Amino acid sequence: MVGIVDYGVGNLFSLGSSFRAIGREAAVSSDPEVLAKADRLVLPGVGAFRDAAQKLRASGLDKFVKEQTAAGKPMLGICLGMQLLFEESHEYGVHRGLGLLPGRVVAMDGRLPGELKIPHMGWNRLQVSRGRLLKDADGQYVYFVHSFFAEGCEEALSAVTDYGIPITAAVEKDNLFGCQFHPEKSGAAGLSILRTFCEL
Repeated sequence: MVGIVDYGVGNLFSLGSSFRAIGREAAVSSDPEVLAKADRLVLPGVGAFRDAAQKLRASGLDKFVKEQTAAGKPMLGICLGMQLLFEESHEYGVHRGLGLLPGRVVAMDGRLPGELKIPHMGWNRLQVSRGRLLKDADGQYVYFVHSFFAEGCEEALSAVTDYGIPITAAVEKDNLFGCQFHPEKSGAAGLSILRTFCEL
């Protein structure tokens, strides 16, 4: 079973539907006892980093995520959920993340060529360099919606996409995985990635 961590921020319905589409049982829950029974976890997220981090801590699920990760359970962060895995975010201030991966989240504004729109929204090609999660995804197009991205995360970096500059698209370290893009909105390529996660 896949446990989808519900801390009040996330695209929960689409995620649950995507796992069901590949024949996998998924439980959306905010209850650590329910989530602990899952053999792998997904940390979703949409919106602002500060608000999401505060909700995660207020619910106590930040400690749960850290404990489960330390125990070796596969953990997949998606979009803002991936960003929360890092040490800090510079999204309208400096905000502490979970610190499970080295790196920081920074604004695209001021880093991209001026003609490119922010947020980065749409389909972009993956350039995969390493890792297990995206082993069959090099060259695939996946769906992004974001204005901030991770940098300083070279030791975990597994894929980038080109949006004027190389943008961190995915990270992987041991049992921790992260996708800046939305697999649940990325058609057949995204479902294939979720299927791979379920087989890790």
